[in-house]
Amino acid sequence: MTAPARTDHRAELALRVTPPWLLGRAARLVERNVMVYRRVPVVFLSALIEPVLYLFALGVGLGALVGEVAGPDGTPVSYGAFVAPALLAASAMNGAVYESTFNLFSKLRFEKLYDAMLATPITPRDIAVGEMTWALLRGSIYSAVFLVVAVVAGLVPSWWGLLAVPAATLIGFAFAGMAMTATSFMKSWQDFDLVQLVLMPLFLFSATFYPLDVYPPALQAIASVSPLYHGVALVRGLMLGALSWSLLLHAGVLLALGGVGIRIATHRIGVLLVR
Repeated sequence: MTAPARTDHRAELALRVTPPWLLGRAARLVERNVMVYRRVPVVFLSALIEPVLYLFALGVGLGALVGEVAGPDGTPVSYGAFVAPALLAASAMNGAVYESTFNLFSKLRFEKLYDAMLATPITPRDIAVGEMTWALLRGSIYSAVFLVVAVVAGLVPSWWGLLAVPAATLIGFAFAGMAMTATSFMKSWQDFDLVQLVLMPLFLFSATFYPLDVYPPALQAIASVSPLYHGVALVRGLMLGALSWSLLLHAGVLLALGGVGIRIATHRIGVLLVR
């Protein structure tokens, strides 16, 4: 009577130790993070509140005073519809950065979580890919919820806006790669002051609240090389239905930044852990 149970147990064990076909062993790290946040759902859901509050405070409240502004193709749009894509892009940026800096640093330097993982078949590359995948998964959920709220508020006039979630995932990919690389060089919590020092100017001066052409020429040149500017331009073009070939350029820049970032981060994590 016990033989079938023993067989089932062995089959389950074999399934657990076999790398999943998607992401390989990195999927186990994603699974671990899901199980952790399932026990503290308030921490996971709290990050949804801030961008929604920004949306109604700026897009609806301030939007009633501003009126219409020029969209990406020059067509006048309501201020709420103009700023909503920027807030979605900024939300994707913040989610990816915070997950790939504070949480990653804690696991790497204090919890020594990854040191324990290296006692298993998991490699530094699996750790980097798993953490980035989790950051993208978490950011995609936030972006999808934000997009639903924006649709209900009547701030998404085009069906192309459905592609805003994949675009936000691309933004998260770019910033997660860069943030993981930066975190690998940080020595203490004081270094995280630099994170806010970088994020705040990006948030304010990446054509988030005003069209780029209202900035002084010098500031336009600086803003145009901002990673968040490329993300805002991509999401805004999709949500407003202002399609152009330049959207592919913006997507390409984000993809390149993320690819370079994850490559360097994988190397750096390997250097820190395998010593």
